[in-house]
Amino acid sequence: MNPPPPHSTPDLPMTAIHYTVEAADLHAHLFKITLTVPLPAAQQTVSLPVWIPGSYLVREFSKNLQNLSAKQGRHSVPTQQQDKCSWTIACKSDQPLVLSYEVYAFDNSVRTAWLDSQRGFFNGTSVCLRVHGQEQAPHQLQLPPVKKQPNWQAATGLTPVKTDKKGFGLYQAANYDELVDCPVELGAFWSGSFNACGVPHRFVVAGALPSFDGNRLLADTQKICEAAIHFWHGSGKAAGKKAPHKNYLFMLNAVHDGYGGLEHRNSTALICKRDDLPRHAGLSGSPRKQEGYTTLLGLISHEYFHTWNVKQLRPDAFARYDYTQENYTQLLWFFEGFTSYYDDILLRRAGLIDDANYIGLLGKTLLQVQQTPGRHVQSVAQSSFDAWVKYYRQDENTANATVSYYTKGALVALCLDLTLRREFKTEGHTLDTVMRGLWKRCKAGPMREQDLLDELQAVTGRSWALEIQRWAHSTQELPLRELLTAHGIAVEAETSGMAQRLGVRVSEAAGSVQVKVVLRGSAAEAAGLAAGDEWLGLDVGAKGQGGSWRLGKLDELPALLGQERQLSALVSRDKRLLRLPLTVPAQASHWQLSVPKDRAADQWPAV
Repeated sequence: MNPPPPHSTPDLPMTAIHYTVEAADLHAHLFKITLTVPLPAAQQTVSLPVWIPGSYLVREFSKNLQNLSAKQGRHSVPTQQQDKCSWTIACKSDQPLVLSYEVYAFDNSVRTAWLDSQRGFFNGTSVCLRVHGQEQAPHQLQLPPVKKQPNWQAATGLTPVKTDKKGFGLYQAANYDELVDCPVELGAFWSGSFNACGVPHRFVVAGALPSFDGNRLLADTQKICEAAIHFWHGSGKAAGKKAPHKNYLFMLNAVHDGYGGLEHRNSTALICKRDDLPRHAGLSGSPRKQEGYTTLLGLISHEYFHTWNVKQLRPDAFARYDYTQENYTQLLWFFEGFTSYYDDILLRRAGLIDDANYIGLLGKTLLQVQQTPGRHVQSVAQSSFDAWVKYYRQDENTANATVSYYTKGALVALCLDLTLRREFKTEGHTLDTVMRGLWKRCKAGPMREQDLLDELQAVTGRSWALEIQRWAHSTQELPLRELLTAHGIAVEAETSGMAQRLGVRVSEAAGSVQVKVVLRGSAAEAAGLAAGDEWLGLDVGAKGQGGSWRLGKLDELPALLGQERQLSALVSRDKRLLRLPLTVPAQASHWQLSVPKDRAADQWPAV
């Protein structure tokens, strides 16, 4: 597809903070940034954010900043570093201040910055110093063409001022928040566009194989976007005019192995496996690859839904971002969890998956939570607050001590939705009704948990404080079986695999079983297995009467054991060989969901 035509809008005031970001050295992975402050303060302070909104971890972006210097006119100005991420410039206030510095960009994720001979990408939080006291001033971004890569293009959600046909040139932002909330993609990427409810959307893809079917991706994404716009603003012709964005940009980086996304106000940065991209007819591949494409569509749906739920309707604690430290909230179970609930529902409503597919996705979420002993230790509200030190710093004990605000939050949303549908069926009240009511109640802005409670009461006429306390603020089990059964969903026990029976998570490669996680209260824990053990083999029977065997895969155990449940596991730990007595549980099971053919269609939340 051809890139969009050049744009031109009136220039910003001369007092705008101006950044030029140049792809200076592709092989050294260096961006060069020139920052011009037309009206600096005397002793001007600048700093680089320590985190990026949407990814709740202090990442210390300043570690990649180097060679900072300052000038006023022809004269160098002293700079003094104040702490890990801020500097004071000993400048005068009567003439423009020009800062120059470099940023090392070699993190191929959606969170920071990347530059090599194939592609460039950056978030403003990684490259744009914040000028203290002038955050609300207009900001400009200049993107020069990359001299050594004449085929490269540029794409960003920023408003163009004067750009060429490849997207290079001058862009504007109303303030610093907007500047750093619009990432930039550089490279010889594929580009396509579509309208959703009258709103222009563009999709750029880097790293795709020749078999990539861009038209299918555009068509499917259009359905997702239209389903989301209709969700929030109704099915009328004016729905698109009510959307919070006048245009939208998807930036997808296709790699050998990767997955993730990060939402922004009118764009999103995505990463996926190349094999998960749709392929032209006759090249679609195995069912597993089709499953990967469904996962990608779910990611697209998730990040696009965030345009409303977290970028506009957002935690009160995020009313104004503090880029210097953690920004705490107990509401990620709502903003991430409820978004996770709706991302698959919108795929179903858009006709991209059927009931069986949707049930399968819901079953995976249930299984993930069921196999997390940490749900008995940590509430999903606590999980939200602790994201800064726990969710983004996972280790071998994470599953035992924490619960995901994504997955359990989605199940809290399911419980709310099914309860509303059961109790208020005749009035037609659903979680959809509550979400749209919250959008209006909070004026598409900061939200408190009390706003959710108030909206629930306004819709239903009763208090929901007890449910929210139990489901979000305690470690009590959710009433999932009861609610699913009441809505015609069959919930049956299915025998789990050997890893679930033993309570371990392992990696298997080249005939080696490496223990990664030992779940709390499991048979593996009782035997003394530990994360980091290499499980080499086993003696079958309490006294080894069944012989000794090499273990290459965990699923070999049933054949090796036969009817026996006692064994000694031979493991290597710190170069020592240990024999650990292990009793294999007779049976372990997990929930399996299915939709009876005679169910009532109006009972189902995906409709």
